[in-house]
Amino acid sequence: MERPSAGGALGSRGGADLPPTAPPWRPAPFGGASPARHVADFQLSVASIEEGSSSDCLVQDLQLRAQKLAEKHKEALTQALGTGRSDYWRTTQCFEERLKLWKSQLKCDAVVSEISTGPGTVNFTINRELLAKTVLQQVLKDGTEYGTKSELFSTVPKQRAVIEFSSPNIAKKFHIGHLRSTIIGNFIANLKVALGHEVTRINYLGDWGMQFGLLGVGFQQFGDKEKLKSRPLQHLFEVYVQINRAAADENTKRLAKDFFRKLEEHDEQALSLWKEFRGFSIKEYTQVYKRLGVHFDEYSGESFYREKSREVLKMLEDKGLLQKTTKGTGVVDLSEKKDLSSFSTVIRSDGTSLYITRDLAAAIDRMNKYKWDTMIYVTDRNQSSHFQHLFQILKLMGYDWAERCQHVSFGLVQGMKTRKGEVIFLEDVLDEVRSRMLENMASAKTTKEVEDPVDTAEKVGLAALIVQDFRGLLSSDYQFSWDRALQSRGDTGVFLQYTHARLHSLEQMHGNEPVTDINVACLQEPDAISVLQHLLRYDEVLYRSSQDLQPKHIVSYLLTLSHLAAVAHRTLPVKGSTPALAQARLCLFQAARSVLANGMKLLGITPVIRM
Repeated sequence: MERPSAGGALGSRGGADLPPTAPPWRPAPFGGASPARHVADFQLSVASIEEGSSSDCLVQDLQLRAQKLAEKHKEALTQALGTGRSDYWRTTQCFEERLKLWKSQLKCDAVVSEISTGPGTVNFTINRELLAKTVLQQVLKDGTEYGTKSELFSTVPKQRAVIEFSSPNIAKKFHIGHLRSTIIGNFIANLKVALGHEVTRINYLGDWGMQFGLLGVGFQQFGDKEKLKSRPLQHLFEVYVQINRAAADENTKRLAKDFFRKLEEHDEQALSLWKEFRGFSIKEYTQVYKRLGVHFDEYSGESFYREKSREVLKMLEDKGLLQKTTKGTGVVDLSEKKDLSSFSTVIRSDGTSLYITRDLAAAIDRMNKYKWDTMIYVTDRNQSSHFQHLFQILKLMGYDWAERCQHVSFGLVQGMKTRKGEVIFLEDVLDEVRSRMLENMASAKTTKEVEDPVDTAEKVGLAALIVQDFRGLLSSDYQFSWDRALQSRGDTGVFLQYTHARLHSLEQMHGNEPVTDINVACLQEPDAISVLQHLLRYDEVLYRSSQDLQPKHIVSYLLTLSHLAAVAHRTLPVKGSTPALAQARLCLFQAARSVLANGMKLLGITPVIRM
C-alpha cells in the first residue's frame, strides 16, 4: 500500500512542530537596510534575567566576548531592578525607569560600542570593525560549515536518524504530490547531515498490496510486453486506468484477490510479473530523482516485510493484543477503556496482510539494523491517523523507542496546471518549469551566455518550485502560481539563483581567489553593516529549523540576505574603488555568496553561476 500524496491522489509517504527553545540572548531582529534606522546586534531579554536563565547560546568568538561583557551587566541589572519584586517592576513606569538607571551604570568597551534599552530588552551594539573582522573571518574560515559549529548546537547530541520519504507506488508514474514528500525529506536529511548527524535516507516503495492483484489481472487482460519495455510506467498507468473501469465487477474483484494471494504464496508466474513491474519502476524513478538532485541510501519496500509481518502478527497474538472480529479480520484495540471504540485492523479476513502490519515490521527491523535515535516519516497530513496508530501499537508491543518516531506532515498543493491542463505527472511539471525558464532567460536583457541553458533552466526552475513550496508552514495547503514562482525580482527561488550568479560573476571579474587580508575600517557603511549583521544570524536560523524541521526559516533568511546583497551591490561598487576599499567589499560579497550557497544547498537547490 502506498502513501497518499499531497496532490489529491495516491502516491507518497510526508514532525511534530516543536517550538525552538528561546535563548535569553538572541541576535536582534532584522531592521532593514535603511541607513536612517539603527539596529542592535544582540538583545538580552530582561525576563530571562528575572528567571535567572544562563546565557550560553551565543556563537563564535565575537558573540562569546559580547556575552561575557553582558554577563557582568546582568548582575548590575538584577540589582537595579531589585529581586523578588517582579510584580512591581513589571507594572507601571517603574520598569522603564529602572532600565534607564541600569543602563546608566553600564560601560562600553572595545567589544560593545553602544548599549540601549527597548521594550523588555537591553540592546548591545558591537564595535563595527570587530563585527566586520570576526564575521568575515569566520565565514571564510568555516566555509560550508559556517553556522553549524555554533555554540547553539554544543549541547545537541549527535544522533543516528532514519528518514523515510518520497515512497511512490511502483507501477505508477510520479504524481506531483510526490514532489512535496521528496523535497521535504531531502531538506530534513540535508540539514541533519550538515549538523553532524548520521542519516540514512530510505525510499519505502509501495510495492505490495491488493492493488497489485488488480494490476496483475489488468496486465493479463490489457498488457503488452513490448510497450512495457519501451514505456513501462506510462503503459502500466494505461493498464491501471482500463482495469479500474472494471474494478466494481465481482468477477474482477475475485480475480484480483486471487492474484494477490498468489503473490503472498510465492507463485512463480505472479512474482515474475511483479518483479518486472518493480524493476522498470525503480529504473524510471531514478531518472526523476536525478533531475531533483535527490539520492537514497536504501530502496526498501513493503514487499521486504511480507514475511516479517507474519512474525509481527504472532507477536501481537502472544501479547494478547490481536483480536478477531465477527467479520474475521484481525484488529488491535487502541481504546483506553478497551471497548474497541478505537482500533486498527492489521489483517484481512482472508489472511492477507495490510500495510500497517508491514509498517510495524519495517519499524522493528530498522531499529535492529540501524540502532537509530530518531525515525522520521515524511507524508501528507492525511496519514496522521495511520502514524498515530502505528506508534501506538508499537508502544503496546513494549517498544519504548516508538516515542522517538516522528511524522512530519504536509498540506496539499492546489492549482498546479501546465499549459496542457491539469497536472498528472511530476515530469510534466519539471518539463514545464524548465520550458518556461528557458523562455524567460531568452527574453531577459540581463541573461548571460551559459554553456548549457537547458541544465541552467532546470536548476533555476527547480529552485522556483522549492522556494514557493517552502515559504510557509509545511502543514499548510498552498495555492501554486507559475507567475509568482518564476518572478526574477520577487521573493522567489529565481531571485536566489540570480543573486548567487550575480555575486559569483562579481568574484570572477575581480580574480576568483578568496580575499582574506582586508581593511575592515572600509566596511562601515550602513548597507555593509546590514549584510554583516544578517550573516551573524545564520546559526540561529539553522537552529530554529533544526528544532521544528521547518525550511521556511532558512528560506526567509536567504531571501532577506539576497535583498540586502542586492542593495549593497548597488551602493557599494567594487569597480572604480580604491584597492583597499575594493578588496574589503569583495570580501563582503564573497561571504554573502558563500552563506547563500550553503543555505540553498540545504534546501535542495543547486546554485548556478551564470544565468
